[in-house]
Amino acid sequence: MRLRLLRRNVLALLGVVLVVAALLFSTRVLLLSEDDTRGPDVIQRPEPADVKFSFGSTSELSQSVYRANYKQVVLNADTFPGEPQLVLVVQVHNRPEYLKLLVRSLQRAAEIDGLLLIFSHDYFSEEINAIVQGITFCKVLQIYFPFSTQLYPKEFPGQDPRDCPRDTSKDDARRAGCLNAEHPDSYGHYRESHITQTKHHWWWKLHFVWERVPALQGYSGFAVFLEEDNYILPDFFRFYKLMRDFREDKCPDCDMLALGNHNELKDFTSVSNKVFTTGWMSTKHNIGMAISRAVYYKLMGCSDEYCTYDDYNWDWTLQHLSGTCIPKPLKVLVAQGSRVLHTGDCGLHQKENCRPEWALKKVKDILHTARLGLFPQRLVLSGSELVEHKEHMKNGGWGDIRDHALCKNYSKRL
Repeated sequence: MRLRLLRRNVLALLGVVLVVAALLFSTRVLLLSEDDTRGPDVIQRPEPADVKFSFGSTSELSQSVYRANYKQVVLNADTFPGEPQLVLVVQVHNRPEYLKLLVRSLQRAAEIDGLLLIFSHDYFSEEINAIVQGITFCKVLQIYFPFSTQLYPKEFPGQDPRDCPRDTSKDDARRAGCLNAEHPDSYGHYRESHITQTKHHWWWKLHFVWERVPALQGYSGFAVFLEEDNYILPDFFRFYKLMRDFREDKCPDCDMLALGNHNELKDFTSVSNKVFTTGWMSTKHNIGMAISRAVYYKLMGCSDEYCTYDDYNWDWTLQHLSGTCIPKPLKVLVAQGSRVLHTGDCGLHQKENCRPEWALKKVKDILHTARLGLFPQRLVLSGSELVEHKEHMKNGGWGDIRDHALCKNYSKRL
């Protein structure tokens, strides 16, 4: 009898162990180990002939960009056939160490194999290319901003030597005869190409993804927009599906989803399953933003306003459009417990002293704190804030009519 009971206990224990192991494997809630101090291992594999880049002269690089945008070779398509369950669009500049952290987080997320990852580049290098080409865990497409300052180093949309210096007065600019003397911004400053590029890239990318990517023909889901210095939590895709279904049932008038926020995650477990609704705001909802095709059409109907509004930030411009050109302010369903972290400690205005190793430590600490709150079973609406237009003081940096014309013509020139 004792032997029989012992055998039953052993079998029961084995069953529990197997269930727990299966759950851990299926959700892939993996924390970074003590030795995991780098980004993902870059897998060196032959670059497909159709997308092989030449990083030689500017002319060769430009030809490579146009060829890649035309051919649009989807990596790993044979391994992961079928329509994507979600599209992630990552805007990439030139911070490869942060990009590695993002890729590592994607690799460790649950159910990532059903996604299509689109990387949109405005800086082209062999190192960045190798990081993306090494991804094997889902389908990947790279697109390339063809009006990058890298491709036009001494002419518009880059910085032409004949352009007016930023802080030149309009009278001095006229006397000097510099190219854009008549078109400073609202604060009397002249354009800087590295400042204007991000807004250009964001708008081009939005149009290109929804209109020019054959892999998305017939796709009716959301596209989630990320940046290279973001890091997603392991339950990102599962949480997205909960938000998508919650919106359909409880908030059909919500225009967007915000899977991320800029709050600290100290109380993550208590808010992990909570969402709320509010009007879209630049400083709060520009991270992990999910846009549908219908909202894309709303935005594109405001192309002229976006392209002429004197603010070099795409997100502040979007907030301006919400409730002006778009008559009904954009309503967003927001995750209280952010599924997207912002790891970057340097960027557009800070180029020096970037410390990705600090970002890694921050991620490890946050994952340890958040682990018990991941993968909630259902969502709870914690509140609904007033949806209204909130104007702000525009930041300038976007007064040059050449920027306006280029921005408005993306849909015609692509």
